[in-house]
Amino acid sequence: MRKEEFQYLPQLVQQYLIYIEAIKGHSQLSVIEYASDLRTFFRYLAREKGLCEKDTPDEKIDLSPIDLKFIQSVNLTDAYRFLIYCKDIRKNNESTRARRVISIRRFYSYLSENLGLIEKNPMKALDTPKTKKSLPKYLTLEEAEKLLSVIDGKYKERDYAIITLFLNCGMRLSELVSINYNDIKDDGSLVITGKGNKERTIYLNKACVDAIVSYMKVRPNDKVKDRALFLSSRNQRISPKTVQHLVYTYLDKAGLGDRNLSVHKLRHTAATLMYQHGNVDLLLLKEILGHENLGTTEIYTHISDDAARKAIQSNPLSNEKPKW
Repeated sequence: MRKEEFQYLPQLVQQYLIYIEAIKGHSQLSVIEYASDLRTFFRYLAREKGLCEKDTPDEKIDLSPIDLKFIQSVNLTDAYRFLIYCKDIRKNNESTRARRVISIRRFYSYLSENLGLIEKNPMKALDTPKTKKSLPKYLTLEEAEKLLSVIDGKYKERDYAIITLFLNCGMRLSELVSINYNDIKDDGSLVITGKGNKERTIYLNKACVDAIVSYMKVRPNDKVKDRALFLSSRNQRISPKTVQHLVYTYLDKAGLGDRNLSVHKLRHTAATLMYQHGNVDLLLLKEILGHENLGTTEIYTHISDDAARKAIQSNPLSNEKPKW
């Protein structure tokens, strides 16, 4: 869904999207996801409640008649039927359905608590489908070292600094590309803006500082107005897509291209290495990563448990049996 399509959404939905971007500080990508979920929800309801023919294609459904009275008429059963539709017809997985539930709940909460337009919020009791919790993929220490060792080429100093920051600091892709060189203080710290426009301080270790110093020696300066730390071949702020491409290229070169790894997995790697090898407190790790909830950070304790289990199973005595 594109942002220019918001004008075709119900008026109250448009108002809500402005609110979560301007006041709650959600990123544009996050706002678009909310918009897409609510559009799917109200398209379903438009068919079910007779605002259009049952066989009307999604893109032909007019959502402009959906007003406050229509929204007030929606009940909890309607929402659960929508989730069944998402599972059986749209083939949405658990995580997608869970996201749709959150979008619906927060929209109705906004109407009820912020605007006072709904006296009794019917979606307050809307449960989220259970999702399978899987351990995030990450590189071992040896694999991370191998990845760094294969970096070369015309932009090797820049690429090495980028991957070093990912592996050491655990920052997000959007956070890395937004860094300006003058953001870095003399003590090696910098303030970055994460999800929800929340700022946090990152402290660069020696590997990061050395990598950036080496890169700055070759970073183009002549006629470059952009203060971006990392520049593209066109001497403009490097794009997320370019960073993703270079990471995939080096993963392939390191023989790790078949692991379904990504830039975000380098963030998982940094967190895992800090937790397993640095004895980092979980609360401190939460602050370093910029997680809103401790529950998100706790996934790395499960990684540690899994590693411990595998270590015990690899013991050469693990298959020994009594001689009698």
